Amino acid sequence: MLVDSPPQPRDGTTSAPPAPTARRRTLRAAGLLVSVGALALVAVASIAVGAKPMPLGDVWHGLFHASGTADDVLIHDVRVPRTLLGLLVGAALGIAGAVMQALTRNPLAEPGILGVNAGAAAAVVSAISFLGVNSLDGYVWFAFLGAGVVSAAVYLLGGSRAATPVRLALAGTAASAALYGYINAVQLTDSAALNQLRFWQVGSLAAADMATVTKVAPFILVGLVVALLLARPLNAMAMGDDTARALGAHLTRTRITSMAVITLLCGAATAACGPIVFIGLMVPHIVRAITGPDLRWILPYAAVLSPVLLLGSDVVGRVVTRPAELQVGIVTALIGGPVFIYLVRRKRMAQL
Repeated sequence: MLVDSPPQPRDGTTSAPPAPTARRRTLRAAGLLVSVGALALVAVASIAVGAKPMPLGDVWHGLFHASGTADDVLIHDVRVPRTLLGLLVGAALGIAGAVMQALTRNPLAEPGILGVNAGAAAAVVSAISFLGVNSLDGYVWFAFLGAGVVSAAVYLLGGSRAATPVRLALAGTAASAALYGYINAVQLTDSAALNQLRFWQVGSLAAADMATVTKVAPFILVGLVVALLLARPLNAMAMGDDTARALGAHLTRTRITSMAVITLLCGAATAACGPIVFIGLMVPHIVRAITGPDLRWILPYAAVLSPVLLLGSDVVGRVVTRPAELQVGIVTALIGGPVFIYLVRRKRMAQL
């Protein structure tokens, strides 16, 4: 029987994933294929839906038989880059959330909640306002720096090894509040920065182009590959440090590599789209209900289902206020807020 969260051993750590049976592996593989199908459908909807709806026939023609019409240009220059960026950023945020939850053994861990996205955003705002950086090539490095510094600071403020899920969430919330206050203050005193960042700040795919996609894709793809390689050592760490050492896991190396992956994924995603919250919180919890606690399955599922949620939210944002758009970061916040409250109020969570 698949469960939402694994049983807790006496030392309070997350238990190891159970040995999969052939039937369970088959069901997981089938579920992953269904998830890929859902992702394909959402990607098509992302190309077809917008201020100007397009029939599927026009979408097909624009993708594979483009002849330079206005619709073809719209598809190639606007909607395809937007969809590709949504795929990359969604996968990055979902994988970063899953790795963060496994690393901290904290079911509330998520780049937005723990302030990582806010750190990246604050660093980018500083670079634009004070250093005159005005291109993704320049401020993506500041996003990496801000994400790394804030993730380390929140971990220390939350109590380091003695941190509990709620303490880490509170430390991240406090850091986010302070950083967003700083961001707002900078923008109010710098009209150029305000105009440049007002849509980016809430998280948006609207400004996507192929140049942005090609610049952040290498960082995100490297982060995704390394994250998948961390599945086994993170599974071992779920049984406790002593057991993980006995199984041959290198704890320090795994922790440092995991933090580097989180920084890489969150920094690239935030630099491209702004701080989009709750994707990394919701999707890993949904996936565990399907796969159980084994990260060898959680991570591939998260890489597929997170873009489904992000692109689906983006499509909803284009439809509900047509011909205007509701930024995708606002939609994910409206969905994720109640989910976060539910997780905090769960009896098991309240005791942590």
